[in-house]
Amino acid sequence: MATTAPQGVPSPSPRPGAGPLPPELAPEAVKRWHSTSGAVVDLLAQARELGGVSAVRLGPRPTVLVTDPQAVHHVLALHPDRYVKRSHRARVLVGDGVLSAVGEPWKRQRRLLQAQFTGAGIRRYEQRIVGAARRAADRWAECARTGTLTDVGDDMRFFALDTIWRSLTGHPLDETTNHELAAVEAVGAALPATPSASADVAELRAAVAADLARIDAVAEHAIAAARRGEAGPEGPGLLRVLVEAGQTHAEYTDQLIRDELVTLLAAGHETTATTLSWLYLLLDRHPEARRWALNAGPAGSPEREKAFRALASETLRLYPPAWLIPRHATEDDTLAGYHIAAGTDIFVCPYLIHRDPALWPEPERFDPGRFTTADEGRPSSRRGAYSPFGLGARACLGAQFAMREMTVLLEHLLPAFTPSFHTAPTSQVFGLTVRPDGPTPATITPAPDGS
Repeated sequence: MATTAPQGVPSPSPRPGAGPLPPELAPEAVKRWHSTSGAVVDLLAQARELGGVSAVRLGPRPTVLVTDPQAVHHVLALHPDRYVKRSHRARVLVGDGVLSAVGEPWKRQRRLLQAQFTGAGIRRYEQRIVGAARRAADRWAECARTGTLTDVGDDMRFFALDTIWRSLTGHPLDETTNHELAAVEAVGAALPATPSASADVAELRAAVAADLARIDAVAEHAIAAARRGEAGPEGPGLLRVLVEAGQTHAEYTDQLIRDELVTLLAAGHETTATTLSWLYLLLDRHPEARRWALNAGPAGSPEREKAFRALASETLRLYPPAWLIPRHATEDDTLAGYHIAAGTDIFVCPYLIHRDPALWPEPERFDPGRFTTADEGRPSSRRGAYSPFGLGARACLGAQFAMREMTVLLEHLLPAFTPSFHTAPTSQVFGLTVRPDGPTPATITPAPDGS
């Protein structure tokens, strides 16, 4: 394996004390990956073996994989001005929404939305979350009564989309809107798996044009209703905040309001739905974890809520929504003793960090108890070791919201029902999120005595 900077890559004089670009994965491994369409995570796992900061060329620029927690903290939390987010690979879907925006526009957009996702802001939507959870519980109760087969992944998707739709519009999700917004998932599946994957944007946009048109039609209808002041039965939603911003801020054009709405729809349900799907698959393999959570305390107690959060946190460790976080070095820097040249692409990979045996004992084992011990010495308390939603200024806005809705759903479903899977996915797909590779059909049975 090569241990010097890739040929043809400019290499300015390093800062004092900095070494050359870190070791690079052998070009044959990258070539083999491209020729066989193998999983990118397997390639990155090979690169990680070279160290917590290692190089692998995936595109025209040098790429550095970062899995050392201290280096992760340096990149994402301490120096976001040196390691910036470039245009997101989901831009075809979300446009200039807060997920893909950069620079000053991103700061303004984040500032507007930030207050909606603080603890106080989330409490504003508590009853909408509860309403969506009760609806999910009613569906499972009907499945249990009739013996109807259901797909757990589809149920989790509907719950998460229902929650964010209520929060945005004040309306429960109706079947027509649910059907049309399936186009969000279709567009997401067509996007490149990694930021460096070659993709013709015009060709991609043409391929998903019909799905984008369906999404745009839903967005246009919802925005028009908010402009007319039509509140849903649950009151005005977050969309009203965006529409009102357009009255006082020229940058909030119809297009930007659409982009923010679609960003919140896409990011606000996909990660939650995927995490809940993995959680139920993990509980199927580890029924003792379910019993552990329910025995933590009586219904509604802080102890049980803490256990439910631990179930979600451990699932997020194994299957982090932000499994790969791309950044771009805007200036020369020293990272973990290595010289990083301006123009270098940086990949932070929480999926690999969360499965590092040096950080997490028995990392492949599902153990929610990791998140109920004292903070001191807990792996997740080490900076950079646990980042399922990213870190720093660009960490996911909706992380607290997602944790709250998952906890509320578990409060309604976990004590009352047990899904028995007929088949279960045996692998995972690495796209915008890490999702199960296949359907999750199950029979729902009432839990005996709520346990």
